[in-house]
Amino acid sequence: MQMQDFRQLVVWGRAHAFALAVRKCADDFPRAGYADFKAQLIRAAESIANNVVEGCGAATRKEFARYLDISIKSTSEVEGQLQLANDQGLIRQGAWDELSSEVIEIRKMLYGLRRALLAADAAEKRGRRRQKNGKRGNQRRRPERADGSRSQTPGPNKDSRLTGD
Repeated sequence: MQMQDFRQLVVWGRAHAFALAVRKCADDFPRAGYADFKAQLIRAAESIANNVVEGCGAATRKEFARYLDISIKSTSEVEGQLQLANDQGLIRQGAWDELSSEVIEIRKMLYGLRRALLAADAAEKRGRRRQKNGKRGNQRRRPERADGSRSQTPGPNKDSRLTGD
């Protein structure tokens, strides 16, 4: 697998813009009592895009998919933290609606990209197995005789001449 330019991925652009929007929203949190919560929310939001970037440098599709899985988990963490911020009155309803919808859309995109990577990886492995096995994998098996050996040509058993058939 060639190294992927993360800037070319739509999902990275959306995740990056999302992280910036979360940071801007978190800047409006009260200064007292919410510093740890704010820092964790921002870290989790940035983690979504950062894991896409790391995955783009992976050596294999399967490894890239693993980084996307981490990003997917970060979207769940952010969604939960946004819900908590909304429940505590730290975030305006309109901002919460937009950010929650966006994190869900980003998660769907990450799932789709991950699924495509794993499917391409599986298809490549099947292709390598076929090449390795040559034509043997595509040939039909010859019928088996009563003694367990395989006849050279399909058709009646050689022993049928003894029975008169």
